Amino acid sequence: MSTIFAAIDFETAKGHHICSVGIVTFKNGVIIDEFHALIQPPNNDYNWHNIQVHGITEDDTRFAPNFRAVYPEIKKRISGIVTVAHNESFDRTVLQKTMKDYNIPQSDLIMQERWECTLKIYRNKGYKPAKLDACCKAHNIALKHHDALSDARACGKLFLIAQYERLPLF
Repeated sequence: MSTIFAAIDFETAKGHHICSVGIVTFKNGVIIDEFHALIQPPNNDYNWHNIQVHGITEDDTRFAPNFRAVYPEIKKRISGIVTVAHNESFDRTVLQKTMKDYNIPQSDLIMQERWECTLKIYRNKGYKPAKLDACCKAHNIALKHHDALSDARACGKLFLIAQYERLPLF
């Protein structure tokens, strides 16, 4: 039996409006697919604070596709499989609200009500802080923080470490 999951990360331009997505698919502990896209948010509108966090600007997404155009790629990578995010409630909610904005029914995406959350896993392990960059530093995982693909890749690796640590010893 193979173990497959997808780690996902969204960067937002303003509110829940997505400007970048990264998805990394793992099978039996190995990365088998990586996907990244810039997404033009509605009206290509950004909050200056968000730009300070991730560095993505209006110029970067001026000619990028909108969410509707990128959604099929997201759907094919996460529908029906275990989905992992660092602070899953943020990423899952961003996706759900954006789907609603584009009149894409939630039923179109076979998605767990709650995703696996590496933030909660590492908090429960006693990590302080349990932020993505701190957890990556503790485990020597390369990270270009707030780059959606790098964040997704790192989240997936943290999930693998946590899964490995849950295995019974023989």
